[in-house]
Amino acid sequence: MGFFDSEIVQQEAKQLFEDYQSLIQLGSSYGKFDLEGKKIYIQQMEDMMERYQVFMKRFELSDDFMAQMTIQQLKTQLNQFGVTPQQMFDQMQMTLERMKSELEKEAKG
Repeated sequence: MGFFDSEIVQQEAKQLFEDYQSLIQLGSSYGKFDLEGKKIYIQQMEDMMERYQVFMKRFELSDDFMAQMTIQQLKTQLNQFGVTPQQMFDQMQMTLERMKSELEKEAKG
């Protein structure tokens, strides 16, 4: 059975994509959130990133041809922007850290 033939993998990919889309849409209202709402949003984004990294690692470790092709496509797409998958994750983490830092200032001020 191929990597993408697994119903569990398909469901997880679908859920991950839907959750990510929901968070991105919600993020457009981030500036209107109260302090607690911003904390929750940042935590949800961190959880999402962790889930995504685990999912991607499963692709990398799979010897399934389609899983390897998917990883190569991602690397190729990101390379067009001059970044690796790890740099993408690092950049997202830096953004979340910056958001946390601004949240702390807002809480004090």
